[in-house]
Amino acid sequence: MPPLHKIYRGIDPAALSDEELMRELSRVHSTRNDALRHGSEAALDNHTRRTDELEAEYLKRFPRREIDPSRLRTLR
Repeated sequence: MPPLHKIYRGIDPAALSDEELMRELSRVHSTRNDALRHGSEAALDNHTRRTDELEAEYLKRFPRREIDPSRLRTLR
């Protein structure tokens, strides 16, 4: 395995256009189950890291995103 600094980490999410960010988020969410079920530990770690980066960038750009009231849970 190559040293960690030589492993491709993807484009910095901050450098992506809004359209590219949405496409990357869609892709990473669609591949999550395969990474979880069939990926190596390193692959799953990388997938998790990339998902976190992309989601953090999304929340940074769209802090007032639309919240669907039907998705809220009532605290008991």
